Amino acid sequence: MLNKDQKVKFVKEGSRELSKYKVVGIINLGGIPDRLLQKSRNMMKGDVKVILGRKSLLVKILDSGKDTKQLIPKMSGTTAIVMSNSDPFELFRAFKSNAIKLAAKPRQIAPADITVSGGETTLQPGAAVAELKQAGIDVQIQKGKVVIAKDKVIVKKGELISTAVAKVLSTLGNMPFRASIEPYALIANGIVFTRDLLDIDEGRTRLNISNAFMNAYVLCIERGIINQYTVNTLIIKAYMQAMALGIEAKVYEPGIVEVLLSNASAQAAALNGLRQQTTT
Repeated sequence: MLNKDQKVKFVKEGSRELSKYKVVGIINLGGIPDRLLQKSRNMMKGDVKVILGRKSLLVKILDSGKDTKQLIPKMSGTTAIVMSNSDPFELFRAFKSNAIKLAAKPRQIAPADITVSGGETTLQPGAAVAELKQAGIDVQIQKGKVVIAKDKVIVKKGELISTAVAKVLSTLGNMPFRASIEPYALIANGIVFTRDLLDIDEGRTRLNISNAFMNAYVLCIERGIINQYTVNTLIIKAYMQAMALGIEAKVYEPGIVEVLLSNASAQAAALNGLRQQTTT
């Protein structure tokens, strides 16, 4: 436990660190395994700094910054301060990518349908077979090996995981839960980015932007709106329309005359061919 002088030193050092980074945020560590925090810190070493400490001390550190005060109301539970010079969205994705799988525990709620895959296992015949059968799994012994007959959903999404099922999942190495450290909020250039804004699907976002651009482009072409993306297409469209109108109205202008002469020549050749057919 820190004494008064140590607390003052901790806050001063933390406050100095804030000025070194462009992005500051808070992460909730409630229920997060220590190994996940250590893994994340090792993976992002050099790019990210994490300050761990009592909430009251972390509040004082954030309160010392002009913009970081906005993060204080968003702190809840076991919290840490995270600092980086990376883009806020890149930082969020970096933390999320360091997720780890966790085994199921009795009375947890299934995050999704939990399926046991059919096929040969590495289990030895014996007590494990009884455990699998108790969990409702069709098990067979083939050539001295334990084989699960077919895929089976043993817990549906939203249902409680029983003790028997949790034990079987652990035996089979099936870890249906996922833990990740995800910043609750990040602040950059005075703007606060909350988790719901940061947690976006990059592929889907790119597709949405692409679709929106194409819809806007088509609308601009239809309405004749000129901008850097439509100007070339609109010029070509206007040229083609002018040519079509000039040819239909037989306007003797450069570019149109050549087409009219070509059409007249084709028509004359067709008439000559018909005349020759008639005379023969």
